Amino acid sequence: MPTLASPAQAASGSRSTLPPLLWLCLAATWVVWGSTYLAIKYALISFPPFLQMGSRFLFAGVVLAVWMRWRGAAWPSALQWRNALVVGALMLGGGMGGTAHAEVSIGSGLVVAFIAVVPLLIALLNLIWGVKPTRLEAAGIALGLIGVLMLTQGSGFQSSPAGLLAISIACICWSMGSVLSQRSLPLAPGAMGFASEMICGGVVLMVLAAVSRESLVWPPEPEAVWAWLYLVVFGSLIAFNAYMVLLARAPAALAASYTFVNPVIAMLLGVWIADETVTRFEWYAVAVILAGVLLLLFKRPQKG
Repeated sequence: MPTLASPAQAASGSRSTLPPLLWLCLAATWVVWGSTYLAIKYALISFPPFLQMGSRFLFAGVVLAVWMRWRGAAWPSALQWRNALVVGALMLGGGMGGTAHAEVSIGSGLVVAFIAVVPLLIALLNLIWGVKPTRLEAAGIALGLIGVLMLTQGSGFQSSPAGLLAISIACICWSMGSVLSQRSLPLAPGAMGFASEMICGGVVLMVLAAVSRESLVWPPEPEAVWAWLYLVVFGSLIAFNAYMVLLARAPAALAASYTFVNPVIAMLLGVWIADETVTRFEWYAVAVILAGVLLLLFKRPQKG
């Protein structure tokens, strides 16, 4: 895995010399991930949450690992497998598993709107490593948290306390996994590291599915199968790997910038395609959250 620059250094460099690869990765996390939350909703028709996510990431991880091994990449070491298990359990087991569980009772648009709190949580977690936010970033964190509190008072979350708890746990787990993968738990180099994380996270999710006694609805509905395939190819093999590349080569705030675009795309798709209902108050709450995220991402270039 490439050596990580400090967030300040990376933020300064990304202003003028952002490589084309990172632009493509940003586009994948911004646009593709914005659509995957609706796909999760449709896949839930036949695939329960943990089983859906576990089979998705396990399948994608094995395919990617076999491909990389065929191209000559080495298998991860025991230490790298351990790191993949910890990060995969947090980001995929808790993060994506909690997200799918929340969508059982909450609209996909509201779920992804809540996820906009992730950059704020990452900024707070980075305090453990002595990375302190600027005044502007601190204002963004405060504003974003106010927006989240507003959002939880909307009708969508008020009607499902279990869904609110699930998405809260998901955001915390995803943020912790993102920070740890950057700071102290490096994966195997390149795509083999991402594959090992998806395999480990997929196994954790399948264990959760077994403990929860989930079972596939058979025969699955065609729309659920197509949604699952979309999640495997676009959500896992493309967008998730793009996010891990951003974590390895870009500042945390830039890697988490998808949360600024995803809510708008997901909410519009949910209303347009799935007839989900979003109240005016919830739109206001999302606007406040996104304003906070924008302040967090607006870093002042450093001198020298």
